[in-house]
Amino acid sequence: MQSTYVTEFPGIIRVYKDGHVERLIEAEFVPPPTHPKIGVSSKDIIIIPESNVSARLFLPKLTHPNQKLPLLVYFHGGAFCVSSPFTPKYSNYFNALVAKDNVIAVSVNYRKAPKHPIPTAYEDSWAKQALNLDGKAVLDRLWPFLCPANPDNNDPRVNPVSTDGPSLVGLGCSRVLVCVAEKDVLRDRGWRYYEALGRNGWMGVVEIMVTDGEGHGFHLNDLDCEKAKGLITRLAAFYNRDMTSNS
Repeated sequence: MQSTYVTEFPGIIRVYKDGHVERLIEAEFVPPPTHPKIGVSSKDIIIIPESNVSARLFLPKLTHPNQKLPLLVYFHGGAFCVSSPFTPKYSNYFNALVAKDNVIAVSVNYRKAPKHPIPTAYEDSWAKQALNLDGKAVLDRLWPFLCPANPDNNDPRVNPVSTDGPSLVGLGCSRVLVCVAEKDVLRDRGWRYYEALGRNGWMGVVEIMVTDGEGHGFHLNDLDCEKAKGLITRLAAFYNRDMTSNS
């Protein structure tokens, strides 16, 4: 029987001739979890009512009424076309991260391709991929599907050091931590971003953390592994470095 779909990325997404989209992974929805034992509560909120853009908010247990906490705004992976903050994977990860790092986390559910191609995800997210894809060839094929208006895989929205992108000199923060995994297909772009920030005249401080022997999204797939715990610990130190203690 002849296939009725026109585009497929095996194991990720399938688009049929009639326009129906079948997302093959990370389509589960779990309600906002509350874990009194670890002191984390969560709720779902609408960010942009006109387009129904939403987010899941995770709150740690407060120990002081005037306590100040870092705010983490997170944009989930899934190649801009699958997954959401409401999957078990991301709910479990943020429960662990917020409990350990003592931050407020907002995980944004941006609209997804192909119905909403790039730049919709960036616009929804106030302005990569959680899958360990089959190398650069897949990335080169996937980006035109996500962003048909600008199919070049060197687009600055997917390559922050592209020559067509804005200057990094005016980056609006004082510290950046770039985290890469040794076997991640996007590792080299992470390294180039780190190196560019260090040499382009930006006045902030940039650090890099490399996790050996792991691929893209390892920290989401096994929260109990020592390397995932090590990443959360490093993030906790980074998020809270400038926070003053409450007395």
